[in-house]
Amino acid sequence: MAAGPGLLQLPPGERAILDGYRGRLHIAPTEAALGEARALIDRLARHQAEEAASRLQPATTTDGHTLEIAANVNRADQVPRALEQGAEGVGLMRTEFLFLERDHVPGEDEQFGVYQAMVQALGGRPLIVRTLDIGGDKQVPHLNLPAEENPFLGVRGARLCLQRDDLLLPQLRALVRAAQTGPLSIMFPMISTVDEVRRLKARLAEVQRALGLTGTAIPVGIMIEVPSAARLADRLAPHVDFFSIGTNDLTQYTLAVDRQHPQLAGMADSLHPAVLRLVADTVTGARRHGRWVGVCGGLAGEPLGAALLAGLGVQELSMSVGDLGAIKALLRRHGLAELQDLARQALDMDDGEQVRALGARLRSAAEGV
Repeated sequence: MAAGPGLLQLPPGERAILDGYRGRLHIAPTEAALGEARALIDRLARHQAEEAASRLQPATTTDGHTLEIAANVNRADQVPRALEQGAEGVGLMRTEFLFLERDHVPGEDEQFGVYQAMVQALGGRPLIVRTLDIGGDKQVPHLNLPAEENPFLGVRGARLCLQRDDLLLPQLRALVRAAQTGPLSIMFPMISTVDEVRRLKARLAEVQRALGLTGTAIPVGIMIEVPSAARLADRLAPHVDFFSIGTNDLTQYTLAVDRQHPQLAGMADSLHPAVLRLVADTVTGARRHGRWVGVCGGLAGEPLGAALLAGLGVQELSMSVGDLGAIKALLRRHGLAELQDLARQALDMDDGEQVRALGARLRSAAEGV
């Protein structure tokens, strides 16, 4: 949490108020402060109940602009709850769990069964499956990957898959087969060059030819997670059908901050104007070629983050299931023109704190906090 070592030195039973909106912990509050906090909790609960009641309504702004709202879901048995909470599809299915939760590499048929079950659970709604994203903070012992001094700048994501056909090709075969049973898009992670996209698409074409399924067009997208991809968005766009921005990684690579570092994690602020400018670059590059842009990183599930992303021109937001109702309700309370103005101001701020101050203009569940 990057709260500092002092947090561990608090005596047992110490009373505190945790402000999740501002990221502050108030130690030993007065009785008056406790009373205010309890009253605020009650008000927020009422707001959240109102948002939950309208969670199945589309995220259409007051001036008629609709954003697609999806959920980050890994398993088919999680889909019913996501749909019940207002998801309109799955914007990110991580496939690492297939490799992390066992002591062997899952075979093609095993993977196919998992992907097909997800397609069927969604009943015709869109599904975006991200290919294996191993490396960095996600290591799999049974893959016998070499130790790296700096794994976040090493062989991870697409780089690993391009070196390991034994991992990539069975997964692509399983995905191509599953795409015959319903809407499924394939998304490649950690792209930093145009050449990587070309090579990955060539592998996909090989798999389709081998399966005799070249007549089926499968949408292909890439993750925008490093500054080079954001700055090259206009060059990458002709080769793909869509972009999805991973704001967590984009933030740490842009600000040169390891988001897991105990002393520096607090600096990994996705609301930093430098990060938001790269989002704007991505949208601009995609628009030149008629491609859509989504966000599946943590920023999509934050009220101010979602508002700014909508204002910057992002068309799809995918988030944790618990955030769906609140984000859809927030977007319905604002006009797109209003959000665009907010985003323009954010791009001209000096830091994340100044951007965060703009949140006071939002009419959200946190209004009055």
